[in-house]
Formats: sequence, C-alpha cells, structure tokens
Amino acid sequence: MNNTIPTKSTTLNLLNLRNVSIRTFWITAISFFMCFFAWFGIVPFMPDVVRDLGLTPDQKWNSIILAVTGTVFARLLIGKLCDKYGPRLCYTWLLILGAIPVILCGLVQTPTQFLICRLFIGFIGASFVITQVHTSLMFAPNIVGTANATSAGWGNLGGGANRLGMPLIASAVVAFGVADTEAWRYAMVIAGIVCFLMGLVYFFFTQDTPEGNFKDLKESGIAIDKKKDKVGFLAVLNDYRIWILFLVYAASFGIELTVYGTMDDYLQNTFQLERITAGNIVLSFALMNIFARTLGGFFGDKFGKLKGLRGRVLFLSFILTVQGIMLVTFSLTTSIVIGFIFLILFSLSVQMAEGATFSVVPFINKKAIGSVSGIVGAGGNVGAFLAAFLLKSKSALAEKTAILENKGMSEELLQAAQSSASSLAVSEGYMLIGFIVVIIGFLALAIKFSPADEKQDIPSEDMDNELMEGLQTIKLNS
Repeated sequence: MNNTIPTKSTTLNLLNLRNVSIRTFWITAISFFMCFFAWFGIVPFMPDVVRDLGLTPDQKWNSIILAVTGTVFARLLIGKLCDKYGPRLCYTWLLILGAIPVILCGLVQTPTQFLICRLFIGFIGASFVITQVHTSLMFAPNIVGTANATSAGWGNLGGGANRLGMPLIASAVVAFGVADTEAWRYAMVIAGIVCFLMGLVYFFFTQDTPEGNFKDLKESGIAIDKKKDKVGFLAVLNDYRIWILFLVYAASFGIELTVYGTMDDYLQNTFQLERITAGNIVLSFALMNIFARTLGGFFGDKFGKLKGLRGRVLFLSFILTVQGIMLVTFSLTTSIVIGFIFLILFSLSVQMAEGATFSVVPFINKKAIGSVSGIVGAGGNVGAFLAAFLLKSKSALAEKTAILENKGMSEELLQAAQSSASSLAVSEGYMLIGFIVVIIGFLALAIKFSPADEKQDIPSEDMDNELMEGLQTIKLNS
C-alpha cells in the first residue's frame, strides 16, 4: 500500500508534470494568461471600435477606466470566496462566467453596450488573485515567492501577447471570408470561447491543495483550516500591513497598467516615433514579464533566507523606490536612446516590485491568504484607476488649452500643438507618479512581523506535517 501523502512542493521543477503542484502551476498560469489576453484583447482594435461605434474621446477614455474599475470589486470579493470554496471552483466559474462579456463585446452595436461589456470584462482581472492563492497553497515557504511571481508574470504576458495574437486571429478569420470591418468582433468571440474551455480544464485537471480539494478534505474529517483557523474578514481589514501592501501594489502593478496603456501615444508625441515602432517598444515592455516578475519573487525568497521576513520587506522597499526613481528620470529625458534605457529599467523594476510584493503577501496572515491576496490585488486596479484619471485630466486640459491658444492655425500646426501639450502634461504626470512611488517605497518599511511570524516562515513544514499525519490516519483506517 502506498501511504505517501502529497505535500507542498519545495522546488519549481517545471517539467515534473506528475507533481500536482507543478501541474496546477501550469494550468493556473495559462488560465491567467488567457484572462489577461481577453481582458485587454480589444486594445489592438480600438481604432476600429472608435470608427464602427462612433466613440467620442471621452467614451474611449471611459472604456479604459471602466475596464480596470470592475476588477477592483471582483478582486475584493474573489479572495474571500477562495478562502471559503477553494481556488479550483472559483477559477472555474470565473473563466466560464467571464467568457460571457468577452463574447458579447464582439456583438455590441452601441457605445453604451461597449462600455458595459468593458466594465464586466474587467471582472476576469480577478484571476490574478486566484492564481496567487492557488500557487501559495501549492508551494512551500522557501519557493512560494518565486512560484507566485513566475505564475503571475507569465499570466501578465497575456496583456502584451494580445497585441500580436488578436490581430493574427483577425487575419485568420478574414482569410476565411470575413470582412475586415467585422474581424475584431470574431476575434473577441474566439477569445471568449477559449476562456470558457479553460474553465472546464481547470475544473477537471486541478485540485485546491496537494492533499485534495477543500470539500473532500472537510468531508473526510480533516478541517482544511486546521493549520489556519477561521478568521473574520473584518479582522483581516484591521491589519495595517495589508493596506500598506495595497498601496505598494497600487504603486507597482497599477502604475504598470497605466504606463502600458499611455506609453504608445507618449512615445509618438514626445519622440516623434511611428505608431508601429512605439507599439513594438511597449510590447517589449510587456514581454519582460517572462523573467522580470520572477526575479522579484526570487530575490524576495533569497532575502527571506538571509534576513527572514524582514528581509523580504527590505527588498520590496528597495526595488519599489528604484522603480519610482526610474519613472521620474524617464519623464525628464528628451533623447529617445536615453529614454529607452530608463524605460527598460523602469519596466524591470516595476515588474520585480510586483513579484516582491507577493513574496510578502503569503506571510501576512496564513489564516486568510485569499482575503489578503484579494485586497492587495485590488490595490493594483485602484492605482491604475487613479493614475489614469490623473493623466487623462492633465492631458485633456493641456490639449484644450493648446486648441484655444492656436485657434485659426492650420490643421497641421494645431495637431503639433496638441501633441506637444499632451506630451508635456503626461511627462509631468509621470514625474508626479514617480515621486509618489518613492514615498510608498519608504512607507513599505513600516511592515513589521512578530517573532512568532518569523519562526513560522522557517519551520512551517511542521504545520503541513500535522495535516499530513491526519490524512495518513484516515487513509490507514479506510
């Protein structure tokens, strides 16, 4: 009789697909990729959408803001649901239900319908929280930071890969006889169908923990919360450290989203780049998620081994401060070569800061990992909303002023004045945001851990052994 009970993986051996932790890692990363692919799938087609639906500039900006607003509420809710029902069921239903607005986005006929779809499509951004919760449940403390950062980073690639993938899908359907003007609609429908199918894969090929699903463990007489007693949501909200991490993630992932969404126009207006060139630079920025976020989690784990939980916080504070400095410096550059260098450095540091954040999150409250992940994850979208609103306000005001001051000039001179005004406004916005990020970087140092928390970071295998012994007893008696 084989009495071996699966436990959390202590390594990230990506080729060991027989290991339930590794298998779950791959499925959750791919699911997250598809969610981000569909979430931002409409971005490459916005010129077509504006033309087909007659969107005004305000409606276009509002669609961007709505897409990140819906995610805030979804992330706050999904973390608590993960603690109660487990990440497997939560991800399954998120993928299946989230596919509906993605498909409907390809069928809209009015600006209002489009805005509503963008709002509800944003809900699939909650996939990030489930990804982090599921990875935290599958991997041991010594590797959890690296695993969390890698799964999230590879999932984030979906937000960049759609710049290539969605036009390719559109080209493919055109080859089958679909009109060019309708191709973006078919691409969104296909992306939604793939999300739906991933929901089925998630249900049948993953489980909540290495030991089994929440429901099965509870029915077997093993309280899944034996190593983590129930904690009320209000008790989680009262932990100041969670709100500091909320701000940290707003200053990292939130700013990445905003910079990613505004950088195309900024590069064109500031350095007079062609749209294709600017788009390729931004795409390379997104593709750095392949390794940059992983580096943040990796160094978080390394500093954790050297200095304990305090070491994780120290690295997080450092890399977030570097991120702010890089953004401030980039905002001041007038040379495309120097600007590109600092943009890459900003990209590297912001994604490392995201990985470092979730090398700290699993240790804040092991009794409510889902709730903590949900709150911190929501911070990213709050940051994106506020930063986008700031840049929109500054840019819109500057452009209106430029139009008034150059009234009567030729169309070419008027457009040049608008571009210059927008560039200066966004540059000032980036600088202000960079300084705020630096302040939050120093604020992160206020995160403290008790001596008991520090001890749990090292020998937490004892708690896993307790659960394993209980499972072993049931297996022997059955």
